[in-house]
Amino acid sequence: MTLITTNDALIAFCDRLAKAPYITVDTEFMRETTYWPKLCLIQAAVSPSDAAIIDPMAEGLDLEPFLDILRDESILKVFHAARQDVEIFNKLGAMPRPLFDTQVAAMAAGFGDQVSYEQLVRQMLRQELDKGSRFTDWARRPLSEAQLTYALGDVTHLSALYPKLRDRLQKEGRLDWVMSEMGAVTDPALYDTSPENAWKRLKPKKFNAKYLAGFVATAVWRERAAQERDQPRGRILKDEAIDEIAVQTPTDPDAFNRLRSVPKGFGGSRLGLELAAELKRVLADPEAHAPKLERPANSQPAPPSVVELLKVLLKAKSDNAGVAAKLIATVSDLEKIALNDNADIEAMKGWRRELFGEDALKLKKGEIALVLNGARVEVVEIEG
Repeated sequence: MTLITTNDALIAFCDRLAKAPYITVDTEFMRETTYWPKLCLIQAAVSPSDAAIIDPMAEGLDLEPFLDILRDESILKVFHAARQDVEIFNKLGAMPRPLFDTQVAAMAAGFGDQVSYEQLVRQMLRQELDKGSRFTDWARRPLSEAQLTYALGDVTHLSALYPKLRDRLQKEGRLDWVMSEMGAVTDPALYDTSPENAWKRLKPKKFNAKYLAGFVATAVWRERAAQERDQPRGRILKDEAIDEIAVQTPTDPDAFNRLRSVPKGFGGSRLGLELAAELKRVLADPEAHAPKLERPANSQPAPPSVVELLKVLLKAKSDNAGVAAKLIATVSDLEKIALNDNADIEAMKGWRRELFGEDALKLKKGEIALVLNGARVEVVEIEG
């Protein structure tokens, strides 16, 4: 078992990583009680037989040699369910490009929606993972041999799994599909934590200036408070509280304490007093603090019968192609297609349009029909 706790050992390991065409990477972190994830371990492998665990909590350890590997665009970085790992490395200034996410790849290779790492290893490598250390407190030291073995297995198995999955996708002509998805995973905008943009992750329900000014101010305040206190957003205020505060615009303790979604006693707390002052400030001139949002052009709901037909088509296309339906289109996509033939969504672009989008439009126009052939739904052309 190789546990790296010194700079010399890390540099020697990174020298080996630098010569590899691809490496596999995983992390262990804790964030249940914090806003910022606490990085506890980094696992990396050159091959199933050449892997190590880096201890970022080791005193005096400089992670830059490994971060330089992540920044090296001549080396492919392979993760499973990469988003939270990428969030951590992006904050450290090392966006891992190029990247290959085996969870996304598995969805394109016929393993269903969000297949777990354990399932993928079982199906592709015919091996069982030891789950005994899954709920470890990774911040506690020392870690046991069993815990370190469990952590290292995440990248050694991944190193054996990646070439099999890559070759399968290449054979099926789908490797380009997967690589085209990776740009979204490594888009820095996905990991933007600036408080000023926090409200954009939420869905305002009204469009008048007073509501929007209160909505934005509350979301920005919550994000800043969560970051400064290093607490999860939900411990400061739940998402539903932001909408209720924007509707009711409380500016004193009693008004806060009458809200259903606000914690008891919040109004008189330091947090409540801070937010009340911020709301008073922006509501003095809501027009100046409200973002300029246009009401949705299509306020009518999508026809349920059309959406249901599109769901059947999507399921048929997904099953017949062996591609997870979720990777092709979401229910929201189907609703947009039902309302607009020119919907500006990923499901109507590139390989998704070829696989599903064109037939979705044909189904709406009555140019194709769905028929049951035994237990299989098939698409048939309707002759004019």
